[in-house]
Amino acid sequence: MKITISDRERVAAASGRYGLFIEDLNYALDGGLYAEMLENRNFEAKDAHGAWDNYIVEDDGGYAWEAYPAGASSLIKIKTDRPLFPENPHYMRLTVTEGGQGVKNKAYDGIYLKAGEVYKISFYARSYDYRGKAQVGVYSDGAPVFAKKIKLHADGKWHRYAFRVKSKKNAEKAAFALTLLKAGAVHLDCFSMMPESALYGVFRRDLAEMMKALSPAFLRFPGGCVVEGNTLDNRYLWKNSLGQTERRKHNWNRWAVHATDETNGFRSPYSHYGQTLGIGYYEYFRLCEYLGAKPLPVVSVGIACQYMSAQAVPLSSPELETYIQEALDVVEFALGGTDTVWGRVRADMGHPQPFDLEYLGLGNEQWDTEENEFYKRFELFERRVHEKYPSLKIVGTVGPTVGTPSHESAWNWTRKNLKSNPGFVHCSDEHFYVSPEWLYEHTNMYDDYPREGKVYAGEYAAHVPGSGCALFNAPQANVWEGALAEAAFMTGMERNADVVVMSSYAPLFARLGYTQWSPDLIWFDGKSAYATASYYVQQLYSLYSGDTVLKAETEGVEKVYVSATERDGAVFVKAINAGDTEVETEIDGDFDFGELTRIVRLEGALSDYNTMGNPFLVSPREVAPLSPRALTLSPYSFSVLIFRKPKSK
Repeated sequence: MKITISDRERVAAASGRYGLFIEDLNYALDGGLYAEMLENRNFEAKDAHGAWDNYIVEDDGGYAWEAYPAGASSLIKIKTDRPLFPENPHYMRLTVTEGGQGVKNKAYDGIYLKAGEVYKISFYARSYDYRGKAQVGVYSDGAPVFAKKIKLHADGKWHRYAFRVKSKKNAEKAAFALTLLKAGAVHLDCFSMMPESALYGVFRRDLAEMMKALSPAFLRFPGGCVVEGNTLDNRYLWKNSLGQTERRKHNWNRWAVHATDETNGFRSPYSHYGQTLGIGYYEYFRLCEYLGAKPLPVVSVGIACQYMSAQAVPLSSPELETYIQEALDVVEFALGGTDTVWGRVRADMGHPQPFDLEYLGLGNEQWDTEENEFYKRFELFERRVHEKYPSLKIVGTVGPTVGTPSHESAWNWTRKNLKSNPGFVHCSDEHFYVSPEWLYEHTNMYDDYPREGKVYAGEYAAHVPGSGCALFNAPQANVWEGALAEAAFMTGMERNADVVVMSSYAPLFARLGYTQWSPDLIWFDGKSAYATASYYVQQLYSLYSGDTVLKAETEGVEKVYVSATERDGAVFVKAINAGDTEVETEIDGDFDFGELTRIVRLEGALSDYNTMGNPFLVSPREVAPLSPRALTLSPYSFSVLIFRKPKSK
């Protein structure tokens, strides 16, 4: 087989094409990237259940807490009178009849400690007449890994208690507990246990580092469906995510009611899934700085998730102005000077200099209906945003599907607006979760896209039939069969990098045992994490991408997909062999693009997938070139071929 590369039809590739999309799904934030180790730390948990437009949300502040030790007669009562903070008014009254009794926290699947790691622990307590000590610690099989005795003030006021401790040994699935050393009653609120190694004191370091290793050009946040909410009241209110973390108003997570129906009594296993907003908009912007990624915040346009609700603010309602102002204020928070309202808020939180905001997403994956008038409302939002911030790049949406009537209608509407207003949108977000066969059949999809109107492939992934895709807790959904098809499809994205200007796989994170959607890029538990085959596909495209697209063609064999780009004298050829036999390959061209100096390869059986016990089963490896212009493509493999001209002597 021959691969031919030509520079006669060079096309400038959009910079910053490969990014990340994060949504609080699969316990990606609370229980994940947010380094807080305790669950329902402030007693604000809700129990959400129900289905389409009929959701019941009940307070369940005692969730994740129980008497300690087992069998203790500790009396736990959740109260709201004279709260610590009015934004989150629930707190616990703990009463014990004898010393050594108290409460423990579920902490998802338990506390994981690393020997030598320092942990920061804090809580608030109020005592009226209890004059003894409390003991706070982590216990494994009933024995303390560490425990700290603290004298409580008995003055009827809330006090914060905090200490640091270095764990002397490893522990897994241990218990975090507070006990009173003698009989009595106290009020408790806002517990916290964080590893001191947390990035910026917020982000779980290993997960943040795995994000950074993808070298993302942008980060889209905070969703996704979370932006829209299952109801309008449930939408993401970004202003609630600012300020002191203890005062950020708890919200129930729309994924708490994912896949509810009669068979499960309209209650999912994750009905208590909530958002403490410990990672809020300020933290998202800080994370972008750490990643070297441009922020892409997404705001609501007044329509709840159309898959879950019919709620929408009427276009004629004065209430819609609130949503428009929320969008404008996001930009002011990021870019405004300290003489502006929201610029001052940013500065007071510790960042007087503006953030590097270039993009703003309006809506998630809405489609136009007679009731919601999405097209008209988007035009209104776009006009208002650009009146105040004319250089801002707005990211639009063309709905949740591709190749459908609603998708075609959305593109026709978008391109019509672009003709009269070239700055209408920078690009339009399209989503597709499809089979490997669909991806192979559509590798040329973007070849025929009109060049008027750029694409952001904002959510996509291969869903392999029979592997558990889109189901709860299915790491086996990340089989190599799906990742290989994604790699093949991405050759089409890269060949058309003048029109597909942004892309991001979804979802990003999944906590083992707490997952609503599979497959995902990164799987983790309380102790460690591993990357999937799809993660490595994304990484190879991100690390080895050029700023110029070269024409690349194959001849002589089917099931081989290629693309080529150039940057700083290096030519990167992506070659996917989706067949079950080796392919002997020669690479030729109409210009001197150098010699094959490196090969980075992913390969495996179609059914292979990484696990916590075998995290590198499908992962990149270097292959030594045996010829300057030829190689063997292994069956079911993705190879990055790196060509450079020899240095002149």
